[in-house]
Amino acid sequence: MYTLKQGQTDYTNPQNQQSLIDPAVIKAAGHIYYTHCEVHPEIAGQPSGVAINRFNHRGKVIFTSYPILLPEECFVPLNQIESYMY
Repeated sequence: MYTLKQGQTDYTNPQNQQSLIDPAVIKAAGHIYYTHCEVHPEIAGQPSGVAINRFNHRGKVIFTSYPILLPEECFVPLNQIESYMY
């Protein structure tokens, strides 16, 4: 089988381009984020978003810029959560 190495491209999302996320996942991420803010008001630092499972909508607030995700997870940035909730 013949492969052409020079024609290969990187298909990852550029940093400024948002991937499409299911609105139900964004809504669930918003609930996780706002619940975290209510339960833990003493935690300092700006979260970057929520890592959430696309199927069962369980997730956690993330404080790093580049989270490591499981295959069934997606990352919902904080600005997307805030724009969807208002």
